[in-house]
Amino acid sequence: MGSKYTKRYTEEFKRDAIALVDSSGKTVTAVARELGISSESLRGWYRRAKADRGVGESGELTSAEREELKRLRREVANSSRRSRS
Repeated sequence: MGSKYTKRYTEEFKRDAIALVDSSGKTVTAVARELGISSESLRGWYRRAKADRGVGESGELTSAEREELKRLRREVANSSRRSRS
């Protein structure tokens, strides 16, 4: 069972962890184990970093696209709430 809180990592830590995967030739799971973090977390960071570099899976959103999508969803939700009032 997971913990009751979500651990937050700095952007610098995430960048360093991703760079370690790229430079070490080790698997994401092996690097995560060495760093004492969840392999699922590192895998997600790595996948997003690849998408941001333009080498991700087809259909994978970049960070900028994800932020825009969040912003647009907030706008739609706010607009919807205003129109009901």
